[in-house]
Amino acid sequence: MNEKIKLGEINTLEISRVSEPGLYLKSLDNSEVLLPNVYIKQEMQLGQEIEVFIYTDSEDRLVATTIMPKAKINEIALLEVVDIAKFGAFVDLGLPKDLLVPKNKQKSPFQIGEKRLVKVIEDEKSHRLIGVEKFQEKFNRDLSNFQRNDEVQIIVYKKTPLGFKVYVNSKFEGMIYHTEIFTKINIGDKKTAYIKTVRDDGKLDISLQKIAQDNSNDDTLKIIEVLKINNNELKITSKSDPEKIIELFEMSKKRFKAALNSLINDNIVVLEEDKILLKA
Repeated sequence: MNEKIKLGEINTLEISRVSEPGLYLKSLDNSEVLLPNVYIKQEMQLGQEIEVFIYTDSEDRLVATTIMPKAKINEIALLEVVDIAKFGAFVDLGLPKDLLVPKNKQKSPFQIGEKRLVKVIEDEKSHRLIGVEKFQEKFNRDLSNFQRNDEVQIIVYKKTPLGFKVYVNSKFEGMIYHTEIFTKINIGDKKTAYIKTVRDDGKLDISLQKIAQDNSNDDTLKIIEVLKINNNELKITSKSDPEKIIELFEMSKKRFKAALNSLINDNIVVLEEDKILLKA
């Protein structure tokens, strides 16, 4: 249960009393927030602890909802622009109230229907949740808590000649290199990834696959998995086009060839002239 009610976060609060507009929920410090009737379920009872998201209503009062947003405070998400005003644009956060992105927080004018990567923050003056597009300069450069192979959450935000730049845990800057990408990636994609290298310049090199001391075991399992999906037979060999290998197995031709040879030597896979077969 939350000690205090926190804006923009998932709060665990106790149902404390019933009122005409809804249920009042309280935190350990006895602060209260309204959960409107529209979100109340029959099984909710006094004294029960429930999880709710806290934002502000049209009169800037804290209000609770059981709807989970597309992004919480200090998180980044690809959000659709749903309305335009002189002072900014509104994006769909997945809540009854759309999120304002002020004009001075936009990199370029927003257009209805397009999607933009937006970070949710608390406005220092109004104490409301707002969105900002200009936030790259606020990357955290303290990487002391990261180690190789740590699991992280990433959002892809920019394509470069080297690869794709990503936000790591919504706080850090990372890069996935084109040479290590074996699946389709789009701007705005959210993925689970792994730390490959903690760099001295405060940035991270990222891998979409968990990094083992020896990738061969993971690669052989991948080949077996794909063969099983395709009725234990595939018209592909180590001589096939690299693009086809990447498309099917999400690995380079060099890695595929090494893993395939291992499976053939272990008598798990049979190589024929133009195909491979998984032995029963």
